[in-house]
Amino acid sequence: MASHYVIMYTATAGANGPLLGTDEEDIVLLQFLVWDAVCRKTVTEQQYIVRPPTEDINENVLGEQCREDFRLTEDQVKNGQPLENVIDSFDAILSKIAESNTSRVAMVTDGQLHLRQVLHPKALSRNFTLPDYYNSFYDLRKEFKSFYHSEDMASVPDMLSFLAMEEDSAEELATRTVRDMGRILSRMIADGHRFVLPESIMIRLEPGICSRTEEVDSGCVVRARGLPWQSSDQDIAKFFRGLNIAKGGVALCLSPQGRRNGEALIRFISPEHRDMALKRHKHHIGNRYIEVYKATGEDFINVAGGNNNEAQTFLSRGGQVIIRMRGLPYDCTPKQVVEFFESGENGCQILDNEDGVLFVRKPDGRATGDAFVLFGSEEDSTKALAKHREIIGSRYIELFRSTTAEVQQAAMMRQSRVEDGDGGRRGGRGDGVLNRSMDPRTYEQQQPLIAQLPQVPLLPQQIITSGTRKDCIRLRGLPFEAQVEHILEFLGELAKSIVYQGVHMVYNAQGQPSGEAFIQMDSEHSAYLASQQRHHRYMVFGKKQRYIEVFQCSGEDMNMVLTGGLPAQRPIVSPGGTVLAPPFGAFPLGPAPPVLNAVGAVTPRLPAYPGMAYPTMFYWPYPSPPVSPSSPYYGSPPHMATPATPPHHTIITQECLSIQANGDAPRHNGEAVATI
Repeated sequence: MASHYVIMYTATAGANGPLLGTDEEDIVLLQFLVWDAVCRKTVTEQQYIVRPPTEDINENVLGEQCREDFRLTEDQVKNGQPLENVIDSFDAILSKIAESNTSRVAMVTDGQLHLRQVLHPKALSRNFTLPDYYNSFYDLRKEFKSFYHSEDMASVPDMLSFLAMEEDSAEELATRTVRDMGRILSRMIADGHRFVLPESIMIRLEPGICSRTEEVDSGCVVRARGLPWQSSDQDIAKFFRGLNIAKGGVALCLSPQGRRNGEALIRFISPEHRDMALKRHKHHIGNRYIEVYKATGEDFINVAGGNNNEAQTFLSRGGQVIIRMRGLPYDCTPKQVVEFFESGENGCQILDNEDGVLFVRKPDGRATGDAFVLFGSEEDSTKALAKHREIIGSRYIELFRSTTAEVQQAAMMRQSRVEDGDGGRRGGRGDGVLNRSMDPRTYEQQQPLIAQLPQVPLLPQQIITSGTRKDCIRLRGLPFEAQVEHILEFLGELAKSIVYQGVHMVYNAQGQPSGEAFIQMDSEHSAYLASQQRHHRYMVFGKKQRYIEVFQCSGEDMNMVLTGGLPAQRPIVSPGGTVLAPPFGAFPLGPAPPVLNAVGAVTPRLPAYPGMAYPTMFYWPYPSPPVSPSSPYYGSPPHMATPATPPHHTIITQECLSIQANGDAPRHNGEAVATI
């Protein structure tokens, strides 16, 4: 039994009461009352006003309800202490009271929200660790109901009313609440109640294996959408910090191309935790808001469940962390993988040595260049990830955190292909159908993504690069108003390495910018430098500034997005019905398109093509063709003399389903592409 009970109450600048923590507002007040279980009396009360990290002296921080309930002023909050200082100050007081033995201290709260939805998430966002006694607590409402066999208690006044006790006379809500809770706790102990089974708060996600035959309660599962593609299972668990996720309860979803699609299914230990997770709808990871919806147990099993013996044996070794390797030589051996991680200053030990390595193969048994590796501790995994882009043979190796669900999905996708008699025709570099879109043979068998569209390439294949050389970059987060010249300005000196006609802007199905672009560079090194030097840098656009994500990718990655995954079977035609001259193709269908004499409003115009079998395309005139700064534009429209002024460049778009190169799909389905 605890020697001291710490009754805690939190208040935020926004919503409080049953909506506490739903709006991500910062903590502005912490109230503590320490009750001595031996002497059965209150030892101390402490109130702290907390200064939010985002406060601005020119802006109001507090909501109206917060000011009324807690008698706070803007000046008080702006002169308060940072949250981490408040926690340290109270910890020093409590350690003195408990004679440095805080292991016998128990937290008590009115409901679940104060710790689970507010304090733990805010401590994580401020990057500091709470003392251990914050990781377990007693919910006074649940203890009260269990002991007195009462109805559900929705508030402290409800419990007081049940016990025929009067409320404290304090005017300020936090002070009145903790004092009333102290009196209720004292009464319960006097009546014979023992606080013996505290609730726990899990700090780390524990690994676990889910079987296809396992039953999962649909009331415990949510779907998170809009996740950064780099997110690991631990990152997602951090987003839900304070709530307890079941072992192996995070399953990252993969697209049909085997890439992470920005979604995950999360399984919680109880419906209560699931319901609290749903209240984090549109909370943020960095600058991205995350959507949280209800899901079913069947959804979770379909993603996380597996029955592949090889994968089950691998996962049953009990590793704490799984690392995915990509880009391995096809003849790589487990011994080489072990030596790769053991070498150098950041040497680390793979769990069970060579047995902790699982190579991913195509359905016909050929290597894919991918492997999963187990590590026994978080410390080893940190060292392992530090080897990102180090070399095996002549190839640099990419390293990513992975999950048990991703391992099982890789195994299941491969197994299903074998059972269907696919014989490996659709395999690709990745994970036995993970990243199978990378195999050129994919285009021979892959079904069109939108059945109604004829299989016509969106852009000339000579314009869109291909191959596995990572000489391209992907820009994400662009302002919708951004033009190519703004991208060139953002890249600075690195823009000199852009190849001719190497800027590809991505549009959605409505012809509006999606905020993304692909850039073809003159070498892998140039693409690497751009991704390293410009990632998360700001693009200034008028009074706005947006930080831009920059990723290195291959021509095949880019090709899959820009062509919408459709195979190239016919040459491309211009909007007027004429095939573009070499090197853009040759397919005489009609006369040359007329020259556009003036640029009107940027509004889609619909040309008619009687008798044509091709889908309608929209086009926009562009006043001047943007090109690489190092490559002057000397071209002219096909079959036309070079005009005295720069010719109008046509942006061709077509509605298609975009497959994102890094797996983080946008929230709309239709996209289109413009090459300029």
